[in-house]
Amino acid sequence: MSSKEIQVVGQSAAAEQQEDDEPTFPRYAGPPFISYGFRPFFLGAALFTGLAVLAWVALFAGRVSADFLYSPREWHVHEMLFGYLPALIAGFLLTAMPNWTDRVPLRGAPLLAMFLLWVAGRLLVAWPWAGATASAVIDGAFLVILAAYVWREIVAARSWDRAPIGMLVGFYACANILFHLSALRGAPTDFPERFALSVMTLMLTVIGGRLAPTFTREYLADRNMSPLPVVFSPVDGIAIGLVLVGVITWVLQPESVWAGVLLVVAGLASVMRLLRWGGWRTWREPLVLILHVGYGWVGLFLLALGTSILGVGFSPENAVHVLTTGAMGTMTLAVMTRASLGHTGRPRHADRLTVAIYLLVNIGALLRIFSPNPVTPTALTQAMLGLSALGWSGAYILFALHYGRYLVRPSLDEVENA
Repeated sequence: MSSKEIQVVGQSAAAEQQEDDEPTFPRYAGPPFISYGFRPFFLGAALFTGLAVLAWVALFAGRVSADFLYSPREWHVHEMLFGYLPALIAGFLLTAMPNWTDRVPLRGAPLLAMFLLWVAGRLLVAWPWAGATASAVIDGAFLVILAAYVWREIVAARSWDRAPIGMLVGFYACANILFHLSALRGAPTDFPERFALSVMTLMLTVIGGRLAPTFTREYLADRNMSPLPVVFSPVDGIAIGLVLVGVITWVLQPESVWAGVLLVVAGLASVMRLLRWGGWRTWREPLVLILHVGYGWVGLFLLALGTSILGVGFSPENAVHVLTTGAMGTMTLAVMTRASLGHTGRPRHADRLTVAIYLLVNIGALLRIFSPNPVTPTALTQAMLGLSALGWSGAYILFALHYGRYLVRPSLDEVENA
């Protein structure tokens, strides 16, 4: 995929309508929980993530044992990359695609079937009673079906500007399949892991890089604050292109000097892109500010990974956790909270518990990336990893407790119009 193709996503952002101007679809009379994709997948992902991270720490500390489909380390990696993240991607895309294409959203029995397929994947990777091959196939089917749905909607609506999103979801499905093929053969899973991390970095760069300036512009315009950030410019296109080149080089040559240099350059470009949006001016509304924090983690990841390859700063493992715990954790919760409020008819404002969610996930991320090398467990390592897990998983559990009631009940505008 070329940088020009990815650039199309950003170029179309300025013309998009926001949540207030969503298309009108036929009224849905079924259970609210399966009326929109964000409802089951956001709640399911939050509950699963909160419990899975705590389970991993218990496994690492030797407190419990388990007979997973793969080794405990591979289970942890797989479930973070291909378990909770696909659910969040599905929740976002199944909600956003109807707005992008003006086509009726997936709801009712088809949505429930997709959600149950995702749940089945989580259960079978943990307890492969159906056999290793069948468990891997069932888990791998989820992202394949999600990619097929995205492409069906793009083609049916001729929404070709969304093709880069379809490509990224397709690549992510391929990464999961490659992970299973490698793990089932007992081969290293390094390549599919890097592949998945690179695809996710591009997703955060493209989608996060659209959401942050768009909602910042909306927030500042409502308050007559100027200047307004430009949603997309040549600077953004160059930054996206540099990230693309950097992560491709890392996937193919993870230890090369070129990979380190290109990742550092991509990180600097991403930080420059972030600064142009002036996110600090949204400090009064954490629901907007957190998008900038999440994108800031992306830039830091690229810098940390690049310098680690060059032999400076973080270890490669801790550098990767800048992405997985910092960027992914923060940006996903930023999107989950905003979408859950806006799509249930509630004011888009972060209350105290929402701010606590943001603080917990960032504190957990900081503790994780500054933890000593967990390969040689010590009391300090276990203490820091435990506190990190409590903060990070606690953010998702708090989301489930606080936002779960919104996700299972009708939206306020539906109640008013009933």
